[in-house]
Amino acid sequence: MTGSTGEGRAAGVDLGFAVIDAQRSGRTGYPEAVYCAGKSPEQSEAIMIRMRERGIPVLGTKAQPVLAERICGRFPDAEYDELSQVLTIGTFCPPDKRRGLVTVVAAGTSDLGAAREAVRTAEFLGSVVELITDVGVAGIHRLFARLEDIRRARVIIAVAGMEGALAGVVAGLVSAPVIALPTSVGYGASFGGLSALLGMLTSCAPGISVVNIDNGFGAGYQANLINLMANIPS
Repeated sequence: MTGSTGEGRAAGVDLGFAVIDAQRSGRTGYPEAVYCAGKSPEQSEAIMIRMRERGIPVLGTKAQPVLAERICGRFPDAEYDELSQVLTIGTFCPPDKRRGLVTVVAAGTSDLGAAREAVRTAEFLGSVVELITDVGVAGIHRLFARLEDIRRARVIIAVAGMEGALAGVVAGLVSAPVIALPTSVGYGASFGGLSALLGMLTSCAPGISVVNIDNGFGAGYQANLINLMANIPS
């Protein structure tokens, strides 16, 4: 994400309030993303414009509609998904070049914002992604009905709020790695997603890694890395 460290200034594009890491793709294989929350629309817009001037595809997360309206009015290839709050200009990997399969499994409709952020991120970076919705443990028969589809994935993202039980259930039924994405969905004692996070961290099912609450970007990024690793010859 864009920052302004002294080291970054030597290698980046200095806008005064932010330093764009223009060389990140060369170091890590993927371009820098723009975390829009906490930035003004003008700041996020300026960062995105400069990135496009440098030929860098843009993935912006937690982008508000006012910013999306400005960017989509300026760039014909910009796309905005209001539910996930993901704003893109261009793409790092065209749809016909995407590979493998990441399956995002969402417990309920209320979890779709974080789930779609993970979907949009993994697609942008180069993965084929399938989204399976409303398969939480309260109606576990719905999960079993989609189990064969889920088992086709190279990596699975399990998205859930409340007590976060979905990740452990899924991990006990599949051979692929599971990335658990806790959401801030739930009543008071869920503490804004903390109960789901702790439940996922303390699951007894092996093969689970956990990202932070509502961090669909982090889950999608990690899933893409694992998915595309499967395509690298040993």
